[in-house]
Amino acid sequence: MANAEEWAEIVQGLGGRLGVAYEPVGGLNPRGGPAALCPGGTNRLTGQLDPDYWGASCDALEHEEGGLFKKTVVPGAIVAKAHLPDVAKATPPFNVESLDGAEDMIESRVSRHRVQFESIDFNRRFITTVPREHDPTALRETIGPGFLDWAAGISADVDFGISERQLYFLWRLRELTADEYAEALKNAGELFRRIRTEVEEHGTHTYPAGPWHAGLEPFPGA
Repeated sequence: MANAEEWAEIVQGLGGRLGVAYEPVGGLNPRGGPAALCPGGTNRLTGQLDPDYWGASCDALEHEEGGLFKKTVVPGAIVAKAHLPDVAKATPPFNVESLDGAEDMIESRVSRHRVQFESIDFNRRFITTVPREHDPTALRETIGPGFLDWAAGISADVDFGISERQLYFLWRLRELTADEYAEALKNAGELFRRIRTEVEEHGTHTYPAGPWHAGLEPFPGA
């Protein structure tokens, strides 16, 4: 198991191979610029994280590991995000939580509607909710069977959804390695592409994939 310094080197090395920016702690963008993703996040990567997927990622679920005299703070997950204001207009805010990974689902669901899909495998693996002021039917009508089958087959415990006009994807790490991180980003990229495809198939125009989804440039025409 890598310690904090080794993990930082792993993430920085992966960022170099991907050609994206690495920061030990994610900062804010200059005043007047687009909102930054993962501000304050440890080991932040920003840029084109996967083909056609621009966003940012950083450590999540950080905790201490080690012996009595030497402890190190390491992540239990990574979270990847992207600005998706166009998609957020077409679908209600929603959270999809892994039944295996979530520990506080009761507290997080008390003011939310549960959404049941027609996929038994998806419903067995995840619990999906929308805020009570939103109609769950709108989300059911947007998400198709192909998306549900793909999500139900993801190899790790994950959470994902749209909140505050951002797409988020949380991948619980099974090991602290570059290969694990790369697999997480590949799945985050697939989520990004599939979510945009789902809303486009329902007649919503979306921006072309680009640096604006990572907060690196304003959206075209903004």
